[in-house]
Amino acid sequence: MKQQHLTLIKYLTLREIKARYKQSFLGLFWVVLNPFFQMLILSFVFSKIMKVGGLGVPYPIFLYAGLLPWTFLANGLASSMGSLVANASLIKQIYFPRQILVISTLLAKAFDFCLAFIIFLLLMIYFKLTFTWYMLLFIPIFLIQFLFTYALSLLLAAFNLFYRDVQYLFNLVLTLWFYLTPVIYATEFFPARYRIIFKLNPMAVFINAYRQVLLGGSWPNFISLSIGVGLSVVLWLIVQHLFQKLESVFADVV
Repeated sequence: MKQQHLTLIKYLTLREIKARYKQSFLGLFWVVLNPFFQMLILSFVFSKIMKVGGLGVPYPIFLYAGLLPWTFLANGLASSMGSLVANASLIKQIYFPRQILVISTLLAKAFDFCLAFIIFLLLMIYFKLTFTWYMLLFIPIFLIQFLFTYALSLLLAAFNLFYRDVQYLFNLVLTLWFYLTPVIYATEFFPARYRIIFKLNPMAVFINAYRQVLLGGSWPNFISLSIGVGLSVVLWLIVQHLFQKLESVFADVV
C-alpha cells in the first residue's frame, strides 16, 4: 500500500473518531458506558434471577469478555456497511482504493475496543483475578477477528451499495447470530452433540479463545482457532477479489 494511502487511512480514521464525539457531552465515555451498562443489566438478569453459575469466574467479567468482541463485530459491520454510501461524493471526485473507506471505519471501532478493554482490566482488579502472560495472546486473537470482520465489512459495504435493503437483512441475521454465539452463556451449557455449531461459528471460536487467555490463564484451543483463522483468510481472499471486480462501477452506482 502506498504512503499516500496510509496517510488517507489515518486521516479518515481520525475524522471518524472525532466526528462521532464532536458534539457529545460525554464524548469518548460513551464507548465505555455502552458495553459496561449492557454487562450490568445482563449480569443482573442471568446471575441474580436465572442463577447462572459454574463458570470458574464471576459472571459479570465472563459476560464482558464476550460482549467486547461481539460489540466490535456488530458496530464494525453496521458502520462499515454504510461507509461507501456515506462517502459517495468522495468516491465520485477522486480515485483511491475504496477498501480504505471500510478499513478506516473499522480502525475507529478498534480504537473503541481498546478503550472499552480498560474496563475489563479494572474488572479483573475488582474481582481479584490473576494477570498472566497468556493475556498477551488476546492481541493476535483480535487481529484474526479484525481480518474476519474486515472481510465481512467489505462484502456488506459493496452489497449495500447495490441493494440498500441489505441493512434490514443484516439486522435480522445479526440477531440470530448473537444467540448462536456464546456471548451470554458458555458453550459447555449445550449438549455435546450440538457444539459443532460453535466450531463452525468464527465468533464463537474467537470469544472462547478470548476467555481462555484472559480468564482461564491458558493457551487457546488451537484446533478451533485454526478453523477460525482458515475461515477468515479464505473469506478475505474471496471477498477481496469480488470487491475489486465491483469497484470499477462504484462511482456509477452511488
